[in-house]
Amino acid sequence: MIYEVLMPKLDIAMEQGVIVRWFKKEGDRIAKGEPFFEVSTEKVTTEIESEVSGKVLKINFLEDEIVKVGEIVALIEVEE
Repeated sequence: MIYEVLMPKLDIAMEQGVIVRWFKKEGDRIAKGEPFFEVSTEKVTTEIESEVSGKVLKINFLEDEIVKVGEIVALIEVEE
């Protein structure tokens, strides 16, 4: 199964965020709860943890890119 990682809405006013850095790259394995990427908004910078375990198939944005809330930032092939 392919899991779509979305840009989260970290506060009620958030419309977009900047991906500060990725902790994993395409092809890496990631465990549920492990830090995946860091997001910066006008109010906060926070690490976003993976909600699933699996293999990172695709990262759709580079570091320092602005991403709208709800956009697909990455795809993870979930381990069954």
